[in-house]
Amino acid sequence: MTAALTIAFVPGVSPAKWVRVWRERHPDAALGLRPIGHDEVDDALTGDADMAFVRMPVGAHLNAIPLWTETAVVAMPKDSPLAEGDVVTDADLADVHVVDAGPVPADVAAALDLVEANVGVVVLPQSLFRAASRKDLVSRPLDGAAGTRVALVWRDADASETTDEFIGVVRGRTANSSRSDQDRPGGASRVDDDATAGADGRSDGGAGSAPGGRAGSGGRAGSSSGSGGRAGSGGGSGGGKASAKQTGGGKAGGKGARKPRGGGRPGTQRLGNGKPKRGSKGNR
Repeated sequence: MTAALTIAFVPGVSPAKWVRVWRERHPDAALGLRPIGHDEVDDALTGDADMAFVRMPVGAHLNAIPLWTETAVVAMPKDSPLAEGDVVTDADLADVHVVDAGPVPADVAAALDLVEANVGVVVLPQSLFRAASRKDLVSRPLDGAAGTRVALVWRDADASETTDEFIGVVRGRTANSSRSDQDRPGGASRVDDDATAGADGRSDGGAGSAPGGRAGSGGRAGSSSGSGGRAGSGGGSGGGKASAKQTGGGKAGGKGARKPRGGGRPGTQRLGNGKPKRGSKGNR
């Protein structure tokens, strides 16, 4: 079956959470997964991948939805003096050999091999250290480190109703919820560097995200309310206003709101009969 959507992902960043929701919501729509290296993002997106889960920064030509910030850790042998503390500081690193100062080593396996050989220590995202499963090594958070930002990215050329449906899944939009104009294909907003939301429970909580956009770096751990919405309002976790207006001119939840005609809520799009939508790479 031709894949309606192909999602790429870099090491240590698992799309499993959203893939599970996608398959429950669209059981007849094929979804392809493709692991890629950190330096293969552009090649994957110009190839068969429609979207990718990556670590920022990425090229300014890509749209991006920032998801969460990973904790930076220092990998060391179990018997290292640094392992006696709860965290490692920059001052601590001044007294040891740093094989790679991160934020992401070019060759994680080779760098950890040197750590196991007691050559020095390595700074890397906590998820990459966990994925490596080195039983003779331990890690400690690097105090004050900015960490690495994870984002879902895609090209304008690949925007379609299918990619928009996946964006809705990532942003925590329910199957029947309406979408703001920013969520529509080709209408992605741009990166808000101060907004991150947890996705896998490693650094932050929740599955929502701030508005997507062009790539940036840095950022603070912790979730943020949607752009333009008031904190605590009952909107979705995507961009746009936190409280959307309903059809008929009445405010959401207000007395003047009229119920939309038909069986679904306004703005909701579904994949019909499990067939790939036009615009997805699997249907070209």
